[in-house]
Amino acid sequence: MDVRDNFTDFTLASNYIMQLAIDEYQTDRNWTRLIDRYWNLVEDLIGDPRAKNLPFMDNPLPTLGMVLTYLVWVLIIGPTYMRDRKPMQLTNTLFYYNFGQVLLSAYMFYEHLMAGWARGYSLTCQPVDYNDDHLSRRMFNLCYIYYLSKLSEFADTVFFVLRKKKSQISYLHLYHHSLTPIEAWILTKFLAGGNATLPNIINNFVHTLMYFYYMLSAMGPRYQKYLWWKKYMTEIQIAQFVICIGHAINALLTDCAFPKFITLLLLCNASIFFVLFMNFYLENYRKQTSGKTVQETHTTTPDASGHQQELTETRQKQQ
Repeated sequence: MDVRDNFTDFTLASNYIMQLAIDEYQTDRNWTRLIDRYWNLVEDLIGDPRAKNLPFMDNPLPTLGMVLTYLVWVLIIGPTYMRDRKPMQLTNTLFYYNFGQVLLSAYMFYEHLMAGWARGYSLTCQPVDYNDDHLSRRMFNLCYIYYLSKLSEFADTVFFVLRKKKSQISYLHLYHHSLTPIEAWILTKFLAGGNATLPNIINNFVHTLMYFYYMLSAMGPRYQKYLWWKKYMTEIQIAQFVICIGHAINALLTDCAFPKFITLLLLCNASIFFVLFMNFYLENYRKQTSGKTVQETHTTTPDASGHQQELTETRQKQQ
């Protein structure tokens, strides 16, 4: 059975593999041998052979190990190291890091267009293309770069720890930064293209704006007057999740040749973030009364990555 010939059988293949593993466990209770056989079966049936020889892509253990290391460092090692030290300023580091993320996000947005979304991809239903022609290979390479970019975003939390911004390391922040590398690994390993890349291209567009905002913020108080568009960033982020929810619902209600289990996960993920962002928007903007003088405040606002970024709004003139 070659599931790639008809990708609507993704769930069927998963059930088939699981049943084989259960049956084998009844006769051979060696977990190491069972996991090895199970994983080989997954790769044979639904794995993308183009991913097998890439760094970190042979199996999920390296990615899971990096996520675990990240959590241990930001929750235990980093705070312990910084406990009796002054917060680091990192002004130049933050500027160049955010500038680099702007360039990377803009590049990935462009590549998403050139590899599919401006070259015939369907907004209603786009299966994964495993033919390995020029565009399919370009999209596959982009998915791998997207995966690596999610590993690079571990630095966001590292900077929070070094600057002793503990309040910004929320559960939402850690949930996002732990989950997205795993999601991106699955995308590259099994689903490099198709419907699953629509949230990515929108996310790249939002990240380009978001990291540009943070770059300006890192440049100091003199640039605060250019940060008046925070509210509109939040609205763009909400629109992002509305589009993703509508796209996923359409795929679930039609006979789209894309695995419905993966579509359901995409729908759940977008819905969670939509609720979080709407809650933030209503609490921070609907309650503002017109004509009220707003003095300098510090608010914690989630971004499209699941961060919580401290933003300083100055409504009064600074000398």
